Amino acid sequence: MPVEKITSLHNPRIQSIRALIQRREERRERGWFVAEGVRLVEEGVQAGWQAVMALYSADLSARGQALLPALHAQGAEVFEVPASLLKQISDTETPQGILTVFARRVYSLPEPLDFVVIADNLRDPGNLGTLLRSAAAAGAQTVWLTPGTVDAFSPKVLRAGMGAHFRLPVQEVSLEWMRDFRHQHPGMHLYLAEAENGTPCWDTDLTQPLALVIGGEAEGASLEMRALVDGNITIPMPGKSESLNAAVAAGILLFEVVRQRRQAP
Repeated sequence: MPVEKITSLHNPRIQSIRALIQRREERRERGWFVAEGVRLVEEGVQAGWQAVMALYSADLSARGQALLPALHAQGAEVFEVPASLLKQISDTETPQGILTVFARRVYSLPEPLDFVVIADNLRDPGNLGTLLRSAAAAGAQTVWLTPGTVDAFSPKVLRAGMGAHFRLPVQEVSLEWMRDFRHQHPGMHLYLAEAENGTPCWDTDLTQPLALVIGGEAEGASLEMRALVDGNITIPMPGKSESLNAAVAAGILLFEVVRQRRQAP
């Protein structure tokens, strides 16, 4: 199939993609985001996410080239661009020859709801992406992001997530929504991960319906979120470290949930 070519940085479609890469407000308003690289685009296509537009360069690998018919079949606009132009708009140092605009999915709450992760005030893109990857691997049903948390669909978070976004419902929620949720779901326990002053995770019953709250790297969870939780849980650390990286701590706690539930009678 003949493919249209774009060669100018000032092309309206190129400018639209640049805005999606650079601005959270643009992503939120359009309901679109940009996935860069063969693996991420492959994950999105295989998971059946709706592709809106794709750009590729002539140096795209054979594995990447194999994605183009599927993108065409979805009705996405597909354009060939010079590698130099792709590098200009890319958020990566070494583009892999393809980027794709996907439409975000709208999710309803899973039922029954019993394993939720909440990122509150988490501002580091790498930490959030790693958290999403761990949550998907542990079988969490959904991840909620409260105000003050970095945009889950920013390029850096997407890369760190390694495709988790396409396998896991990720939703932004307001603190008012969280308060309403607590009122409507009294059986759901909210536990805040803390470095100290909490119950050791091994001694906490994580087989019951729960939401695990991971606070920000510097200041921890917000006061509003702290007012909603049922208690704090900690990871016992026999060494001399005062705390763990937020994403590392989340990974340990998520798989403690998995361990307890697999061993439950």
